Amino acid sequence: MLSVVIATQDSERALLPTLAALVAGAVAGLVREVIIADASSRDATVAIADEAGCRVLDSTLPRGTRLKTAAGTARASWLLFLQPGAVLDANWVEETRRFIEEVELRKDCLNAGVFHPGPLGSAAREILALLRAALGAWPDPSQGLVIAKSLYDALGGHRDVPAPERDLFRRVGRKRLVWLRTGAI
Repeated sequence: MLSVVIATQDSERALLPTLAALVAGAVAGLVREVIIADASSRDATVAIADEAGCRVLDSTLPRGTRLKTAAGTARASWLLFLQPGAVLDANWVEETRRFIEEVELRKDCLNAGVFHPGPLGSAAREILALLRAALGAWPDPSQGLVIAKSLYDALGGHRDVPAPERDLFRRVGRKRLVWLRTGAI
């Protein structure tokens, strides 16, 4: 159902907690694969990813190209883009599955989901996140992106620009971005 794509470069310390948070999704059958788009790391990033069962694509190409190439090899119909160090809340599996099922029921797959910045344990944090969205703040790439592979492909995927994740958010557009209740820290 979901292919997770993570672009890395010398990310051994940041990658560990991110992969650990994805275990629940693999156990629940939501995560089909994790693809690491590595930029020739010189630390233990590749070894950690390999040991965790991730598929590693190693390239010296720019970040946007690495992300697009990794997404192109994904076997699932949905993509989850995360950055090393992003840790999803414990309820991310249920929330992500619900989001995907709702979008697929409409049969258009035109929405993409983004996680809230940080856990939403307090009412103040939730109000702040809603205020940011209402004022037109774009999500930060560290918040992750859940997107149908068909929509990703229709948008042309990531491009070779200085901030490929922000560029993709803008091309998805505010009206198609759905803020998930789950936080990413």
